[in-house]
Amino acid sequence: MKRYATLILAVFAVSWAAILIRVCGAPPLIMSFYRMGIAALILLPFAGFHRRQPWLRSRSSVATALGAGLFLGLHFASWITSLQLTTVASSVVLVTTTPVFAAIFSARLLGEKAGRKAWAGIVLSVAGAALIAWGDYSGAPAVGPRPGAALLGDVLAFAGAIFAAAYLTLGRTVRERAPLVGYLVIVYGTGAAAVAAGALLRGDRFFRYPPRDWLLFAVMAIVPNLIGHSLLNWAVRRMRTYVVNVAVLGEPILATIYAIVLFREVPGPVWAAGTLMILSGLLTVFLAERPGVIVEMPPD
Repeated sequence: MKRYATLILAVFAVSWAAILIRVCGAPPLIMSFYRMGIAALILLPFAGFHRRQPWLRSRSSVATALGAGLFLGLHFASWITSLQLTTVASSVVLVTTTPVFAAIFSARLLGEKAGRKAWAGIVLSVAGAALIAWGDYSGAPAVGPRPGAALLGDVLAFAGAIFAAAYLTLGRTVRERAPLVGYLVIVYGTGAAAVAAGALLRGDRFFRYPPRDWLLFAVMAIVPNLIGHSLLNWAVRRMRTYVVNVAVLGEPILATIYAIVLFREVPGPVWAAGTLMILSGLLTVFLAERPGVIVEMPPD
């Protein structure tokens, strides 16, 4: 019973990421910077960098961790920006397609070949994502300030899924040798540095935000990141992996319910049809995997 209660709490925690981002008034890159930067600072005292860790003496391992951090930064930058342009429902469902691209990258880079059922699920998920994008393009009201913003937001959310898949795939090549906390500090720190560079180029300011935004920065780092994903990591070591992955499909459903209640963003029938295709496709991918194989979810 404790395992299932923990899993429910983890899904509940990660499902608030999109809502916290939507109500924050800071630019997307600034939100990304503080979300990863605060998480890195909280974890730093527990990273154990004062000890001699063999993986830190491996140039390839450190370079891979830095590359994973760069992709994580790109994931947050694109996905958080998408939430200012399209609906919470579309953005969260599209970014949830990360496991589809993780399966593709794993097949290409790690030699983990997907079977026919997994590929069928991949095709179904991509078709569902295309249907949602078509629905937004063909007349769904944009949340953003200009025509066509909803479609751009969909594209950015989809890009966020691809970047998250690249982050997860690179991370799997290092995680076997690197302690989790030390690895996350490097990844979060690199991602924060990458989006900070982008924010500087855009001319975004790093300070002079109202107290509410500072509180939201901290909550973003603690609730979805440190609590939500820490509990998911705890659960995946004590339950069948596909059970955890299927449970995380509740995130876009919960986020959509929150958006309906808080923002009156009621999705239409095209979104519902596309979402059903995506969730069915992801479920097919998960169930096609062997119980011991991890199909990780995006770090939202």
